[in-house]
Amino acid sequence: MKLNKIIRLIEEFAPLSLQESYDNSGLVVGDYNMDIQKALISFDITEEVLLEARSIGANLIISHHPIIFSGLKKLNAKNYVERCVLFAIKNDIALYAAHTNLDNVLGGTNHILAEKLGLKNIKPLLPQKDTLIKLVVFVPTKNIEDVKEAIFDAGAGHIGKYDQCSFSVQGKGSFRALDGAKPFVGELNNQHQEDEIRLETVLPSHLQFEVVQAMKNAHPYEEVAFDIFPLLKKSDNIGAGIIGTLENVENTLDFLNRLKQITSAKCVKHTEIVKEKVKKIALCGGSGAFLIGRAKSSAADVYISGDIKYHEFFDADNKMIIADVGHYESEQFTQELLFQIIKEKFPTFAVQISGLNTNPIKYL
Repeated sequence: MKLNKIIRLIEEFAPLSLQESYDNSGLVVGDYNMDIQKALISFDITEEVLLEARSIGANLIISHHPIIFSGLKKLNAKNYVERCVLFAIKNDIALYAAHTNLDNVLGGTNHILAEKLGLKNIKPLLPQKDTLIKLVVFVPTKNIEDVKEAIFDAGAGHIGKYDQCSFSVQGKGSFRALDGAKPFVGELNNQHQEDEIRLETVLPSHLQFEVVQAMKNAHPYEEVAFDIFPLLKKSDNIGAGIIGTLENVENTLDFLNRLKQITSAKCVKHTEIVKEKVKKIALCGGSGAFLIGRAKSSAADVYISGDIKYHEFFDADNKMIIADVGHYESEQFTQELLFQIIKEKFPTFAVQISGLNTNPIKYL
């Protein structure tokens, strides 16, 4: 299977445009057109993971964390990053990472942990800005259903738990086709008026190209009149962290023990148990201290994350419980998620999850 076919599948689920500015998701090492015999899914790229890939005949590793975050000026094997890159190149192993783009999409990194905890009514804790746009296009009345079907199939028209959302208003369009034009209706050099519908719908900004192309392909006019407007409304499907509710109120210590068991955490660092019962849970896999304030203002009973520093625990301010299960522990299930994405679409493709725990933190 061509590598670009696998990449297209992953990025349809988690577009690269959703990654944070500091990130380096995407194809890190490799050729988009190379043939992939087998893929290995891992949390990190390490020398041991590369050896595992080679031993099972995998020439693609899909990881959560990219092996290269900052630019490399030299490749002389002086550290594990350079050694890994050199090994991958010498052994013709492609390296692909789905990191913060997978974190920021609903259904991604945080969603799978939320599901394992049994959270309901899930939504982003911090929705991303500038992720929604409005498309306005003018369509001949008799062609409106074809255009609507095309743009809806391309991903437009989703609002919350509703799809195929649009607004239409009838009007008259006018134009004059000049020499060289091939008008769908009307005659050259004569002004023409046509019954048209102004069609409006919303879409995620990362789907703009696909939706506009689908609209143009379905539209009968040689030159299509349309507008794109940015929207202030934040997306319900894109953003950092997750917040949701447990189906039933739980005893706080019972919940924390269940969290520890689900994540296989060696310990759970937490703040004072200021609530005997909990129901509203916020979480962010990885390094999530930047969302403590957001979780608190959202009235979460517990905020789950990793890499919380000493002074950041004070920010709970006795209004909620902060629970740090560890970076690896909170994001490890991305491997399952990536495996599911690929197997659902390509059930016969050879892919497996790494048998290695790449967590560099050990507990005595």
